[in-house]
Amino acid sequence: MDLQSWIIFFFAIQLLHGLATFKLYLKAGKQAWEAFIPVYNAVILMKIINRPWWWTILLFLPIVNLILFPVIWVEIARSYGRHSRLDTLLAIVSLGFYSFYLSYGLDLNHIEDRSLKPRSELGDWVSSILFAVVAATIVHTYLIQPFVIPTSSLEKTLLVGDFLFVSKFHYGARTPQTAVGLPMVHDGIPLTSIPSYLEKPQLPKFRFPGFQDIKHNDIVVFNWPVDTLTVITDPNSAVKHKPLDKKSNYVKRCVGLPGDSLAIKNGYVYINGKKNELPSRGKLQFFYSVVFKTDVSKEFIEKYKITEYSRVFEMKKSTFENENLQSYFKNNNINLKVVSDNGKTIAFTGNVSQEVYDTLKLNFSNTALNVNLTEDLAATIRKSTNILSVTKNLSTPNQFEPGTFPLSPDFAWNKDFFGPMYIPQSGATVDLNIDVLPLYKQIITAYEGNTLRVNGNQILINNQVATTYTFKQDYYWMMGDNRHNSQDARAWGFTPQDHVVGKPVLVWMSWDTNGKGFNKIRWDRLFTTVSGEGKATSFLIPVVVLILGYIGFSRYRRKKKTNA
Repeated sequence: MDLQSWIIFFFAIQLLHGLATFKLYLKAGKQAWEAFIPVYNAVILMKIINRPWWWTILLFLPIVNLILFPVIWVEIARSYGRHSRLDTLLAIVSLGFYSFYLSYGLDLNHIEDRSLKPRSELGDWVSSILFAVVAATIVHTYLIQPFVIPTSSLEKTLLVGDFLFVSKFHYGARTPQTAVGLPMVHDGIPLTSIPSYLEKPQLPKFRFPGFQDIKHNDIVVFNWPVDTLTVITDPNSAVKHKPLDKKSNYVKRCVGLPGDSLAIKNGYVYINGKKNELPSRGKLQFFYSVVFKTDVSKEFIEKYKITEYSRVFEMKKSTFENENLQSYFKNNNINLKVVSDNGKTIAFTGNVSQEVYDTLKLNFSNTALNVNLTEDLAATIRKSTNILSVTKNLSTPNQFEPGTFPLSPDFAWNKDFFGPMYIPQSGATVDLNIDVLPLYKQIITAYEGNTLRVNGNQILINNQVATTYTFKQDYYWMMGDNRHNSQDARAWGFTPQDHVVGKPVLVWMSWDTNGKGFNKIRWDRLFTTVSGEGKATSFLIPVVVLILGYIGFSRYRRKKKTNA
């Protein structure tokens, strides 16, 4: 539904409400016309049902209003003495049309000072649950939302298993576009593949003003722009559409802002020609080939706390090609990839565990690792006496790497050598031709809602020949610090401003799946801030003191009130 359709729908609802309730307004000592004036009629209705005026605001909050509308319908019936379970059921299942029966089918009197206390324990329980859900939904949608980190793309700053609080109000909270959905549930009902929402109707986009703009190197949570694609390396693999606010949530570092010129050289990002420097908590990581003088030891991996690596083995070619050995690999689902073949020996990598390596006892060695390291750790390892070489695994310059944005061989870009490229800014105009079209095609069509057609060397936007294009919103470039193990903008391109969800502000819990016992909890990360310089400081003890103080104060007040 477009804005005009929503306006028509809104006034149609107001008319229905007026026709259904104006007699009830009269019986409550109000004027009939007060039932028909939008917004004002809701304020008056709150007085009639003896509820606070600010409930009116809740009626206009998407998702929240879905919870509150049935409550209002039931409250109308009870304000006129209809308290039975049948009245409650009819008010809800009729979607409020039960008010027509109350107005025209019965002769009722308004109960002005009725008790708001539920008449049964079940009613009290339901009431408490409903308003707890309303409060939590408001906080979840417009203030703070919890997230969990599933991947290592921001390793060292945010770890796998970190539980975050993400602020919606820093960059401006969005109102939901999906008008009908389960509160506090994202794209699917838990433990099922069933969507938690109805695709239609869709509300117009709206974002409240924020307290700050996104800055270089801010960590940002956003909706994954290409979540409508089965395979992001195939722009034609569109599947069932997901509403913007129901696309998967991603978290990356914003390295490029609207209006910037961005390039990547040797894996380093350059903004407007200047190398981008991360905050002290941010650590770039790359995959390195580490060659040892002797076999790789388990002690080495544990000493440097290496978690992302693959072993590189070397074997005589005749042994490697032995049919029995190949059958063993196949039968045990050991997948191998040949790294080099000099005719005499073969170097290969694959899922050969330490147990298999020890069991085979064949003439092959494990003298190298492909390992993910920070630059500081790579420099430290390079000084070890058992190391022959430490080499960063960089792609080749001016060579197209499949799966790299904009998914065109005409752009000889890869994960380590990319650009230069302009990041679109709202209101800015670029020259448009066949050569640059792959960069902006997704923006013109998917993000800004235009039709696009190419006829020879002509570009037609909305059936009009176009040689320039003016962008309707800002775009950002989101990347992971883990440069060789991060699915980020180098794969999908720009992130539109309307996809921005919020700013991570606090790690309130951190769970290490590789830990044991109490060490599964990373105690030093509990209640640490996400941004800032230097080592993150845990505020766990102050938080515990505040919680205990609040509990103690609440008990004191309750006891004092009981004794009064």
